[in-house]
Amino acid sequence: MKNQKDPKNQMKRRDFLSTAAAATFLPGVLAGSGCNRQLGPSPVDAAGGTNMGPGYATPQDAINSPRETLLYTVGIYSGTDIKKPDYFATIDVDPNSDTYSQVVNRLPMTHVGDELHHFGWNACSSCFGDPSKARRYAMLTGLVSSRIYVVDLADRRNPKLYKTIEPEDIKKKTNLSSPHTTHCLPSGEVMFSMLGDADGNAPGGFLLLDEDFEIKGRWEGEAVEEMTYNYDYWYQPRHNVMVSSEWAAPNTFKQGFNPAEVEEKYGKRLLFWDWNERKIIKDFDLGDGGRIPLEVRFHHDPDSTHGFVGAALSSCVWHWHKPEDEWVVENVIQVPPVENVPGWDFPVPSLITDILISMNDKFLYFSNWLHGEIHQYDISNPSQPKLADKIKCGGVTGEKRVHRGKKLGGGPQMLQLSLDGKRLYATNSLFSAWDNQFYKEIGKEGSYMIMIDCDSEQGGMKLNEDFLVDFGKEPDGPARAHEMRFPGGDCSSDIWI
Repeated sequence: MKNQKDPKNQMKRRDFLSTAAAATFLPGVLAGSGCNRQLGPSPVDAAGGTNMGPGYATPQDAINSPRETLLYTVGIYSGTDIKKPDYFATIDVDPNSDTYSQVVNRLPMTHVGDELHHFGWNACSSCFGDPSKARRYAMLTGLVSSRIYVVDLADRRNPKLYKTIEPEDIKKKTNLSSPHTTHCLPSGEVMFSMLGDADGNAPGGFLLLDEDFEIKGRWEGEAVEEMTYNYDYWYQPRHNVMVSSEWAAPNTFKQGFNPAEVEEKYGKRLLFWDWNERKIIKDFDLGDGGRIPLEVRFHHDPDSTHGFVGAALSSCVWHWHKPEDEWVVENVIQVPPVENVPGWDFPVPSLITDILISMNDKFLYFSNWLHGEIHQYDISNPSQPKLADKIKCGGVTGEKRVHRGKKLGGGPQMLQLSLDGKRLYATNSLFSAWDNQFYKEIGKEGSYMIMIDCDSEQGGMKLNEDFLVDFGKEPDGPARAHEMRFPGGDCSSDIWI
């Protein structure tokens, strides 16, 4: 299906693709010299000082690795009255530490108004086996500013800013803006999903940085003509496939959410790409049951073709796999809306915003941002998920929960699960413009970070009574928190080849 866009915009993209920048559209991402080279001394990896490169040989090795002791997130002042740069926060998650459940370091960025959002690594388990590589650099995205920050984690507890990639350079060299998802590639490059063009219009594309974090160009080439919107992506090299999802143009979502714009300005497609050839091979229009498909997650087992995507507005989860020669998608989970909520003129959807899969591929977790719940499903049979448990922590429905003296305002949003599947961390900010529309208290009271104890064998969840990070008490004022990652890798960034 071709992108139905303004002819002038179509011509603008075609003209751009015909420039010298198009020379960077080289086939064979899997070819190359390996992941990002070292750029300095290698820090000790969380896998116990392995000399076999970053990450783990297999998902099972990740499960058996030592418990996380540090966690990173972003502190966001964008969209508030506090005119300070957003910052990269280090959280102590070692229960034997005197500073457990506290922010122990704050690294401010260089500009005000970036809206730090998602971040990833320069190298992950896809580089295992190369002792010259390390998971040393965090790649932070400014969703509003289009600025990219490279943070050096040689000192895990006290990161330093290594490099800033300015939005003007990105827009000039690639005609892209609003970076979102980051993955390192087996080729040594780092790839970002970009949600807009230089002017903030859809469909965006994919940005490549080389091993020195220099702008290399775009990944998708002329396939951009078949895209309508862009959002998240995940690749599975053994099956020569990448799956990407859709949100909306930056010029749309930056203004807040207008239900009247859903039909014309928000996505509902799931795209399957030939990973080597960089072309779209399958286009699934999910229809009304797949409005705003956001986070995409493959099984961690690199031999598996199973994966899931959460459709936010439709409040459902779709499952895909390749039973024979063709990719198949099916709606496997539906969360019903809540009727008769005070202040709402229509039934409130759950708004599934983040999902992830446990490292052993047994449990799927997702957050219902408006209902204020986290759900846990047993996906031993991926086509027939079974609800294992759910936990209430915020939302517009029902009573507000108080935890360690903090009212859990907003709803659970970003999730991160420990490698052994026993600790689930959650924050409550989605995006400042949407926070300010649905949960104004987040901007005034700050985010929370909570930890949920999970039964990784039988299923079950319980709020950990000893852990809370209250971002309402930050030194420069209440901040929002979003994406979370562990220094040694996690359940939503590592890919095996």
